[in-house]
Amino acid sequence: VDFSSPLHGGHLAAHVLAQHGVDALFTLAGGHVSPVFVAAEQMRVRVVDVRDEATAVFAADGYARLTGRVGVAVVTAGPGLTNTVTAVKNAQMAESPVLIISGAAATILKGRGALQDIDQIALMKPICKSTHTVARVRDIPTTLLRAIQHALTEPKGPVYVELPIDTLYPIDVVARSVDGGNSEKKKKPSTAAAAVIDYALSLYVRYVFGDAFKGFAFDPAAAARGDSPLRPLRPVAPLPVPRPLLAPSKISAAAAALVAARRPVLLLGSQTVSRGRLAAEELAAKVSELGIPTFLAGMARGLLGADGSGCQLRHVRRKALASADVIILAGITPDFRLDYGRTLSRRAKILACNANPSSLHLNQGIFWTPTVAALGDPAEFVGRIADAAVAAKAAGKFRVDTEWVEGLRAEEAKKEDANRAKALTPCSDTSLQNPLATLYALERLLPPSTILVADGGDYVGTAAYILRPRRPLAWLDPGAFGTLGVGAGFAIAAKVVCPEACVVVVYGDGSFGWSLSEVDTWVRQNLPIVAIIGNDAKWS
Repeated sequence: VDFSSPLHGGHLAAHVLAQHGVDALFTLAGGHVSPVFVAAEQMRVRVVDVRDEATAVFAADGYARLTGRVGVAVVTAGPGLTNTVTAVKNAQMAESPVLIISGAAATILKGRGALQDIDQIALMKPICKSTHTVARVRDIPTTLLRAIQHALTEPKGPVYVELPIDTLYPIDVVARSVDGGNSEKKKKPSTAAAAVIDYALSLYVRYVFGDAFKGFAFDPAAAARGDSPLRPLRPVAPLPVPRPLLAPSKISAAAAALVAARRPVLLLGSQTVSRGRLAAEELAAKVSELGIPTFLAGMARGLLGADGSGCQLRHVRRKALASADVIILAGITPDFRLDYGRTLSRRAKILACNANPSSLHLNQGIFWTPTVAALGDPAEFVGRIADAAVAAKAAGKFRVDTEWVEGLRAEEAKKEDANRAKALTPCSDTSLQNPLATLYALERLLPPSTILVADGGDYVGTAAYILRPRRPLAWLDPGAFGTLGVGAGFAIAAKVVCPEACVVVVYGDGSFGWSLSEVDTWVRQNLPIVAIIGNDAKWS
């Protein structure tokens, strides 16, 4: 044990995050975890401090969705962690790879009335893929490596790592707080019992810091420059993330069913764009070439651009599903959004692919039954069967019923015309705005770089029909949990990840209440964000 080392556990944590490509973390700062922030800034990892811990997790969630990397939220112990619960549950249901790091009371003081000491593992276990705690400084890197690997492994989701305060601060600080320090000025114990306690406490400090920085060295020159003084003696590389392999038999069966179809429909969900922008753009090219009627949901909105690449439909999903002979569910779950499977034609062959085994088979046998159920990456699934269909089309073996497609397009145009007619209808109270007119005006003004964030109920539900994301990964909404209050955090993430983007949040008057204090964050962090609030006075 090196009692003179200026290094601390925060250096180890920040180093692991940087090695995973994390260039920003989100927090409401607290004393338990302050060393992580100091070290992160030394590693050139941006520390974005917000006004509420839930916002920190929402921002980490948005960061993960937009980058395909792990999103990181760091919060203090006790109430700092309990404040994150709704946001963590939202990330769990959205299958978003988020790492939540919190402080904790010193291990030796747990259960002894320490400040903000609760059973944090029990709190987080039901809403995280895995939970971890660290008792020794040297275990910080391996624990974080395993946790991040788990977050990024399909099905993705949030993970939690507890870093007790005595694993984060320098040894001299911890030693003074635990046993009065290691100095010659320390008073000698007055009794034998006191001597035994002092000896036990000194052993405890040695246990916590034993081989704490093995494999690392202190770099005084870097410290003098204000850079991280932690110099690794060997690489600390991210652990490989396993990807489930699609069964060749499933691909063959699905491709054959698609090629034989005359009225195929494709539904794409958030899982299809979970590997970042480049992978999303590759998928968009394949879907456009396939050219069958396509509906986008969740983060997949915008995959085909504002014009839909000639194959996207928006308003006639129920009619298309009722008349289809093949339905492809790619990262789509037959939950309440598909009326638990009731909207799927019972005559259609259903080709389902999902990275989550429970979602793949949800409500199966009640209202729907898959012809092919493939566990794996839905984007890869769609890409491979699309390649087969495109090749068959070139050989004259894949022909879609054009009359059926034109019927869907005519119905789509009819509904769009009806919406535009409603937008021209003046309100009976001339002091009020027609929300459709407002949203169509906004749609005309949005630049190509826009990222849209949806946070609200009725007003945002209307906006989802009118506003068209301009590109892949340009739409953020809470997902299946339907959480109000995601707007500020998602917008922060969008502007941090894409500083050149025009970030627009569409709020309801109720949901904006959760974001009001974060306007201060936008200003402090120099994040120019546009907020549109549809005030229908339902919460006022």
